[in-house]
Amino acid sequence: MRPATDGGTGEPFAPVAEYGFLSDAETTALLAPSGNVEWMCLPRVDSPSVFGSLLDRDAGYFRVGPAGVDVPAARRYIPGTLVLETTWWTPGGWLVVLDTLLIGPWHHETDRSHTHRRAPTDYDADHVLLRTLRCVNGQVQVRLDCLPVFDYGVVAARWEYSGPGYHEASAGGEGIDLRLTTDLNVGFEGPLATARTLLKQGDTRFVTLSWSEHAPPTTYDEAQTRLTWTVHHWQHWLDRGRFPDHPWRSYLQRSALTLKGLTYAPTGAVAAAPTTSLPEVQGGERNWDYRYTWIRDSTMALWAFYTLGFDWEANDFFYFIADVAEAAGGHLQIMYGVDGRANLDEQVLGHLCGYDGARPVRVGNAAYLQEQHDVWGGIIGSIYLYVRKRDRLDDRLWAIIVKQVEVALAHWRGPDHGMWEVRGERRHFTSSKVFCWVAAHRGAQLALIRGDTERAMEWQEAADEIHADILAHAVDERGVFVQHYGTTSLDASVLLIPLVGFLAPDDERVRATVFAIADELTEDDLVYRYRTDETDDGFSSGEGTFTMCSFWLVSAFVLIGELDRAKALCEKILSYASPLQLYAEEIDVHSGRHLGNFPQGFTHLALINAVMQVIRAERRERHEPFI
Repeated sequence: MRPATDGGTGEPFAPVAEYGFLSDAETTALLAPSGNVEWMCLPRVDSPSVFGSLLDRDAGYFRVGPAGVDVPAARRYIPGTLVLETTWWTPGGWLVVLDTLLIGPWHHETDRSHTHRRAPTDYDADHVLLRTLRCVNGQVQVRLDCLPVFDYGVVAARWEYSGPGYHEASAGGEGIDLRLTTDLNVGFEGPLATARTLLKQGDTRFVTLSWSEHAPPTTYDEAQTRLTWTVHHWQHWLDRGRFPDHPWRSYLQRSALTLKGLTYAPTGAVAAAPTTSLPEVQGGERNWDYRYTWIRDSTMALWAFYTLGFDWEANDFFYFIADVAEAAGGHLQIMYGVDGRANLDEQVLGHLCGYDGARPVRVGNAAYLQEQHDVWGGIIGSIYLYVRKRDRLDDRLWAIIVKQVEVALAHWRGPDHGMWEVRGERRHFTSSKVFCWVAAHRGAQLALIRGDTERAMEWQEAADEIHADILAHAVDERGVFVQHYGTTSLDASVLLIPLVGFLAPDDERVRATVFAIADELTEDDLVYRYRTDETDDGFSSGEGTFTMCSFWLVSAFVLIGELDRAKALCEKILSYASPLQLYAEEIDVHSGRHLGNFPQGFTHLALINAVMQVIRAERRERHEPFI
């Protein structure tokens, strides 16, 4: 049953953009500015929450920080890492807290279904959340409050001492065994583990929460050693990348680290976000679970990883996508669990009040049952990128290609729910038809690599038929691509037309479409995915501007030769980044608030694409090498 508390954290909900993101590439956590861990699911990103006060103030939290002070003086990531540093000022002194999910030497007993193909590494998730404290000046009264509530805020923790003295405690629930280890003296108040102490200048303390057989640090010195190991892991990982020398490089690096943090290392799958049900409009009902991996994201994810030099990560994700495609045969879903599972049944958690009152709170995602025709272009596009890196096409991949292209050609003429997963009537969405063209056209190119000229000709003829059908039915009287057949409404997804090579960037229809979206589907230059009053998506409420669509417009401006507009828009979107250079899915153009799940992987993928497009165009203009 749920614990009886005084209202959980007792704090108002922080703006979404104020949260810090931690990851060990298996587990993720979100930290509020107050020092509260308000979202953490164990043992992996799509498991039930242990700390869930992000969605209900009674659903568990874990605070470390100064007593009586909730607003930090400064927060930053240790450069090149996912280690978060928070600096606190109090009337008596200054306190620095470092938070991270530890990375350690490879634990060989870990179950890895894809180990033989994963990136070679000596590092692995330690399954330990480490929080260190250091008083740098004066004296500071600090406090620790750890209140786990298992199974999305349903089952209260029951603490007991599990070590000598009052420094180690354990709690269990719903198959998760937690261990709290610290050099503070811990006491229990029902489900709450708590500690208080006064730190003077130079004093240090540590706290760890662990949930597996991997041993946590037992002294501050050991904690500091393992923290240093984790810092070096992230910095060494980032050093493998290729980042151009440019004022926007830090955004590329933070996006790369975020995508790595959203990766579930045992399989290589990249989750769309680590959260569920953060609303797309304040207090609204557009609240979805994004803790899964979308096939449509795969092509852009591979492009981003390959472009930045992270071939191992790209290959890991590709192997995951290939495995699920092979297992699915002709029934490829639009999304899967990060472990590859197909069943993502959606349910409403009626006992949770939601972030800032936004209900319902959903876990699972019923969109996995939808028919979306972009999925075949996503998988074939991914295989095309992978094969181009190797100039080799084996029998296994060829069998997947044949199956997915044939399914695309059998279904492209029908309506679907579209890439935005509308829960209204099926339509002949333009972007869905374009991705069916991608499946046929890229399939034909892959057939030539394979040496199967007969299939290459057959598939290219089908691609040409799809191409002609789109041009005949998806272009309005102004020469602008519309959302779906039989409408004049605009949709930002058609910005992908030049990005996937459907038409040349200098085609007048492409230029007209880009300008129309820039003029008619924006507010203060930021792009909506569509006008909600013109689209039957199953909901009556509106939504914010979609940040990835704004970045798509940047990329489209570059491609059509409007570099100055691209640079100005890109600089503007980057100015909306969170203080830690993270992005949610949407931005409220009136307040600047981030909306939707956070941090959102597709937004960071679109950022990488847009920023790299701008930098490359700038250097072409100056006749300089790219990197």
